[in-house]
Amino acid sequence: MEQWITWVALVLIVVMIFRFMPKKGVKYITTKELQPLLEKDDIVFVDVRSANEYKEAHIPRFINRPLGTYLGDLPKDKPIVVICQSGVRSNKACKELVRLGYTDVTNVRRGMNGLKAA
Repeated sequence: MEQWITWVALVLIVVMIFRFMPKKGVKYITTKELQPLLEKDDIVFVDVRSANEYKEAHIPRFINRPLGTYLGDLPKDKPIVVICQSGVRSNKACKELVRLGYTDVTNVRRGMNGLKAA
């Protein structure tokens, strides 16, 4: 029985590691590196937090597309920068965009929390 529990624990650890590992094809930037990008007109900025979180506070250039909504209608010919509260949901959204064929996808590490800390 103990050996079975050990194997289950190991499998769960491996799954968690792969789930939070950086995805090939996704770039990562800090909130400090985000600042100059906000000046550019050729970038699509996406906030994947809930509508309520977005209403509370958001960066004006970002459109709200809560995680779980379809992202495949975003332009594929422009870079896409994704943010959330902590970087976890935006990482999931970036992975989904790569699966949908997007090639220029960037996740903002630490998300809105990183902006508050800066």
